[in-house]
Amino acid sequence: MRGETQRWRTLVTVGAAMAAGSAAAVGQSLPDGRTVPLRMAIQEALANSRTVADAEYSLEVARQQVREAWARALPDIAGSISYQRNLMVQELFFDPGAIPGGSGGDPIRVRIGSDNTWQLGFTLSQPIFEYGVFVGVGAAGRFRALEEERLRGTTQQVVTVVRQAYLDALLAESDLRLLEQSIERVRQTLEETRALNRAGLTSEYDVLRIEVEFANVSANLQRARNAVGARKRTVLIEMGYDPDADIDLEGRLEEVDPESLAANTPENVDLIVLVGLPGVLEQTLGDLLQVAGEQRTDLRQLRSTILLEQAQLNLDRGEFIPTLSLFGNYNLQAQQDGGLDFFGNENQRTSSSAVGLRVEVPIFQGFRRFARVHQSEAAVGQSETRLVRAEQDATNQIRTLFEAVDEALARARSQFGAVEQAQRGYEIASVEYREGIGSQLQMTDAEESLRRAQFNYAEAIYDFLSARAQLELAVGVVPEEPGAFPVAGNQ
Repeated sequence: MRGETQRWRTLVTVGAAMAAGSAAAVGQSLPDGRTVPLRMAIQEALANSRTVADAEYSLEVARQQVREAWARALPDIAGSISYQRNLMVQELFFDPGAIPGGSGGDPIRVRIGSDNTWQLGFTLSQPIFEYGVFVGVGAAGRFRALEEERLRGTTQQVVTVVRQAYLDALLAESDLRLLEQSIERVRQTLEETRALNRAGLTSEYDVLRIEVEFANVSANLQRARNAVGARKRTVLIEMGYDPDADIDLEGRLEEVDPESLAANTPENVDLIVLVGLPGVLEQTLGDLLQVAGEQRTDLRQLRSTILLEQAQLNLDRGEFIPTLSLFGNYNLQAQQDGGLDFFGNENQRTSSSAVGLRVEVPIFQGFRRFARVHQSEAAVGQSETRLVRAEQDATNQIRTLFEAVDEALARARSQFGAVEQAQRGYEIASVEYREGIGSQLQMTDAEESLRRAQFNYAEAIYDFLSARAQLELAVGVVPEEPGAFPVAGNQ
């Protein structure tokens, strides 16, 4: 009981300290207009994540369980001291005839004890051989290893969620930015069409068509702005901050060159470097699968679970094995009449002590131990089956993501050319329209094709970077500390 109380005091102290640090950050709100790079978003998320804090609490519980398991192998020493004041000292009656040489008559009253009774005692118990103690220490250590891996997996998941939220926000910003550019192009076309109409070079119907197109494009502007705000709020929430701030993000997906860092702005370089597995297409699928077998967190957790359940199986089997322990005790007792005199003098106290060995042999407990052994054997088999399935799922997931990265990159290459062609087509249509040799329909089609090509390119870059981030998580090599994230110079 004392061990349990101490354990919970330790956990409460650690938990309070961690909660205080987390609350200090979560209660803050970033100022409006603050630029939040992806690196900062990841660092703040790792520092403030409630999910990570929960995993850290679980790890602390596991560490204390290891200490508790070791405590069972150490001596158990207990002491006690007591004082008793007898208000009426107990008396016993003896028959005088029962005493050798005595005669009949009234019973004799004999006083038992004194006014004051003092007692002091110590006991010691030391396991010499107890199979369950040593197996329990190993089981506790394996449980701690499992919780350490769960913390690692939680950290990797938090990083990936932040990356994905950041990319979602950048895609929404690209959509809004391209939409605003499209609205500006349509507005310029509308002004030119009205001028041509006033000069008698176009019909009123042409003006009406452009006005309708301008209204249709502008109608999506508020939707796009709302989407950007929602995505930014998600980023702030993942960082552990109040989502009310209007922050700025770094990076423009529609300007990212995924094949040459030198062709990118510094903001896009940092985005490419931080978002996921570098040089993924330079590695073979077999290499990634081999790394995943060693680093992927769900596989490592399942292997740790199997080791833990095997330890539990050994612990259940150990209940059939006898135990040997050493015990000892020492007692000091004193009695006295009258006033208080702590343990009195030598004539008023006595002591006793003993040491010995105790062997306990389990004989029969109603088949309870057999049932536990069979349950543990089934649990081990169940986890081994889950591990095989998890390995198959991991292989499938990594292969799918590897192909998704390749496909998104190929799509980005194709869309890059499409953007250049659409831009050239729009310029030609604009010149022809102003010179009166092109139709308004050609102009409208060229503008729509340009907008769609630009967004398709931004979406292809988004898919490429997102697949890289997911692939890094699937392989199990997501950095777990802010200082472990790469920088552009190391790529």
